[in-house]
Amino acid sequence: MKKLCLLVAFAFSVEPMMAQSDDYHQFFTDECLRVDYELVGNREGETAVLKELKAQGVWAGPKRVCAEPAQLGNYRISVVDSATGKLLYSNGFSSIFNEWQQSPEALTTTASFYHVSLVPMPRRTVLFRLERTNYDKPGNSLISEFFINPKSKFIRRESAKPLNYTVVQGCDDVGTKIDIAFLAEGYTADQMDKFRADVNRFWSYMAGVEPYSSHKDRFNVYAVESPSAESGTDIPNRGIFRNTAMNFTFSTFDVDRYLTTFDMESVHDIAAAVPYEHIIILVNTSEYGGGGFYNFYCAGTADHNLSLRVMVHEFGHSFAGLADEYFYADEANEEMYSLQREPWEPNITTLIDFDSKWKSMLDVATPVPTPRTESYLGKVGVFEGGGYQTKGIYSPVQDCIMRSNTPKTFCPVCHKAILKAMGVEE
Repeated sequence: MKKLCLLVAFAFSVEPMMAQSDDYHQFFTDECLRVDYELVGNREGETAVLKELKAQGVWAGPKRVCAEPAQLGNYRISVVDSATGKLLYSNGFSSIFNEWQQSPEALTTTASFYHVSLVPMPRRTVLFRLERTNYDKPGNSLISEFFINPKSKFIRRESAKPLNYTVVQGCDDVGTKIDIAFLAEGYTADQMDKFRADVNRFWSYMAGVEPYSSHKDRFNVYAVESPSAESGTDIPNRGIFRNTAMNFTFSTFDVDRYLTTFDMESVHDIAAAVPYEHIIILVNTSEYGGGGFYNFYCAGTADHNLSLRVMVHEFGHSFAGLADEYFYADEANEEMYSLQREPWEPNITTLIDFDSKWKSMLDVATPVPTPRTESYLGKVGVFEGGGYQTKGIYSPVQDCIMRSNTPKTFCPVCHKAILKAMGVEE
């Protein structure tokens, strides 16, 4: 802790200006800077505790100076030039910590969740900002900010874990293409042939779903072999626990199918074997389930008969920031969304600011709200129900990959959001 005081100084007053057309290499090198911290809090709020900084291989994100703040995600990180106040980099993400804060446990308990954020390595001292999207009003609230000196001797510079990996697709134009790392969870060392085959099977299916199929050459895809001591994963409701590389478990928040990990340090230590922006974890089990968080990770099981479709759904969360469109009465996190503001996810709305969503895609004859009747099946409308809530949240179609495992395609609204995430304008 004493060493960190030499590394960073907390600050509370710098407001970033937008940088429009500055040269990327004026401000950043080609390296990646990894910022590890814990979010600590409860239902009332949170703070951030810096754990460490690492220089981690090649920066795989876009090599451009930020033109505008990130708009998606429950959280936002920003890198601001300390000398000029220019906003150099910004990105949003979501976290399982945000979901935990809506749980009954968070009313009486304070907890800490490990987080990792990747940013391009700055050439000179910058201000790192972490903000939270306000629950019931527009805008963001500052959680923490601190200066980072890239010349500090306390930035760890070490080699990544020596893990084997396979190039599934691409492996070129890092920084201009979208880099995805598939990680092995619950595969033992002698099951790596199965893992490689599973990754090829999953990517072949995912890349066959529009709009990915029309733009699959935009992706670099890697399979990182991270062997576990035991095969499978934790299934607490059956008393099953396995010693695995990233400590995944079912029954998150007491939802049996919800498959997650809190061990983000191990996840990123493993992913560091390759250049990566997005992480997909394949869990070696035939159980049904998964989980996904925007710009955080997505996970799914390898061998259930619906596993391929589930992974497409979960990647919709982690890649494009798409919301769940289902709304079951017994679903966890009933209060995830406030009806007093517009959700940031592109495929649900409270109608507070519907102009910013898919209003322009509606037929002029479509009523708002739109009844869930047969006459509007397959049509873009404004159907009540979504985001786990039966009232006050609306979704764009009556069924979509983001609602159930029945459709094989995304609705037009989700399709458009995925294209935007790929940087494709249509």
